[in-house]
Amino acid sequence: MMDPVYLDLLRRSLTSRGVEIADGLSEEELGAIENDFGFGFPPDLRELLKSFLPVGEDWPDWRSRNQHLLEWLDFPAEGVAFDVEENEFWSVGWGEQPEDLDDAVEEARRLVALAPILIPVHGQTFLPSRPSAAGNPVLRVAQTEISLAGSDLGWFLYEELGAPRPDWSPETPRRIEFWSDLMELETE
Repeated sequence: MMDPVYLDLLRRSLTSRGVEIADGLSEEELGAIENDFGFGFPPDLRELLKSFLPVGEDWPDWRSRNQHLLEWLDFPAEGVAFDVEENEFWSVGWGEQPEDLDDAVEEARRLVALAPILIPVHGQTFLPSRPSAAGNPVLRVAQTEISLAGSDLGWFLYEELGAPRPDWSPETPRRIEFWSDLMELETE
């Protein structure tokens, strides 16, 4: 879990790297976002967003909930659908592929809808909404090519953005329903 001391170091570090910082989200704002989009923020991301809000082109605009944010939230599903439709992608773990391409795309979208929602963090990186626990891995998403961007949120911020090194040790990245299976396809 991100404690107040670490969050203060993180805020100062990001600011020194030119990241614009806004006031954190209130519990009411967080609740409204979760209600509007149908997911819960994992506790570590929730604490970060309550403490401060990184803003800018590569950061989600949680306050305005604009069209760009809606597209960002749909980015993983769009990528999977694109690969099924355009690149003949189908994971054997999904069962038998429908013969009709439109049915295959629809089934792939259904499977993504059942999977944990990927919450935008920065650029093409996402934090799974489930399980609702601190320590979910941060995933880099490029269509069906899923890779590990950080074993958890703190380590992602350290490794990718030069934030302070967390004082906890990363464990083996937690398996995430559906998304870990896609990630493993890339390493086989």
